[in-house]
Amino acid sequence: MNASAMPLANNTPLCYSVNSPPFRYRPTIASAYFSSIFGTLGLISNLIAFIVLLKSFQQTHSRSRSFFLIFLGGLVVTDFMGLLVTSSIVISFHVTHFNWRHLDPNCHFCNFMGMSMVFYGLCPLMLGAAMAVERFFGINLPFARSTSMPKRRAVYMVLMVWLIAGGIALLPLTSIGSYHMQMPGSWCFFNISSEGSDLAFSLVFSLVGLMCIAVSFFLNTVSVVTLIRVCCGQDGSQRRRDYEIEMMLQLILIMVIATICWCPLLIYILMSVVTADPVRDEIVLFYIRMATCNQIFDPWIYIMCKMSRLRSLLHKQCYPEVPSR
Repeated sequence: MNASAMPLANNTPLCYSVNSPPFRYRPTIASAYFSSIFGTLGLISNLIAFIVLLKSFQQTHSRSRSFFLIFLGGLVVTDFMGLLVTSSIVISFHVTHFNWRHLDPNCHFCNFMGMSMVFYGLCPLMLGAAMAVERFFGINLPFARSTSMPKRRAVYMVLMVWLIAGGIALLPLTSIGSYHMQMPGSWCFFNISSEGSDLAFSLVFSLVGLMCIAVSFFLNTVSVVTLIRVCCGQDGSQRRRDYEIEMMLQLILIMVIATICWCPLLIYILMSVVTADPVRDEIVLFYIRMATCNQIFDPWIYIMCKMSRLRSLLHKQCYPEVPSR
C-alpha cells in the first residue's frame, strides 16, 4: 500500500496502480452475511436514534439541550449516511463479486468510495470536538453563550464541519494524495505512503483526527471538573441540572468510543508515514473495521440514555413517593 502512487507504464488507472484486481481472494458467504448484518444493524440503530432525538428535540424547552440535540442529530445523520454508502458498496461486492476494473475503468467509483470513507470518517471526530466546544462554553460561560448563540448557529456549525470534512476528502482529486483499491478488493481508501503528496494527505488525515480527539478530551475534562464543582458546591442542590449531567455523560461516552475505535488506525497511519515502515494491508483492514464500529455504537448511547430516563419516569408513576405527614 505504501508503494509509489504513480501510474504504471501500461496506462493503468491511478487507483489500480498499487493493488489491481482481480485478486486471488474470493469472498465467502460468511463474509457477505457478516457485512450485511453489520451494516443493517448500524442503519437500524441510527434510524432509531434519530427518531429518539427528534422526539426529544420537540419536547425540550432548554436552549442548551436544543444546541446539543442539533449536534447529536448531525452526528446520527452522518453515521447513517456513512454506513448506507460504504456498506452498500461492500455488500454488493461480497454478493456479486464484481470486478472493479470492468465496472469502474476510470476510477470514478473508487474515488467516490475513498472520499466517502474519509468524509464519513472525519465527520464524527470533528462533530465530537464541536460538541465538546459547545459544552465547554455552555458550562463555563453559560450567560455569554445563551445571549450570543441562537439555535441556527448550531446548525451552521454542523454544516461547517461537513464542509471542512468534505474539503479534506476532495484533496486527492487535486493531486494532494490519491485514492486506491485496497485489499481484499472490496473497498477504496487513500494511499498510506511516506512519499510525495500521499505523505501530506496521510499526515492531514491522521493529525486532524488525533487533534479532534485531543481537543475533545481536554475540553470535556475541564467541563466535567466545572460541573462537579457546581453540583457539589454549597448551593449544589439548587444549581444542579440533570440535563447538564446527562449531556456530559453522553459526550464522554461518545469521546471514549471514538477514541477506542479510531486511535489505532490514526496512530498506525501516522507512525507508518513518519517511520517509512511498510504498511500491512491486513492491519489497515482490521483497524478500518474497528473504526466503522463507531458508527454502530454511537446511536446506542442516545437510545440507552432515553430508555434510562423512560424507566425512571415509569418508576415514578408506578411507585410514587408518599408525602410525609
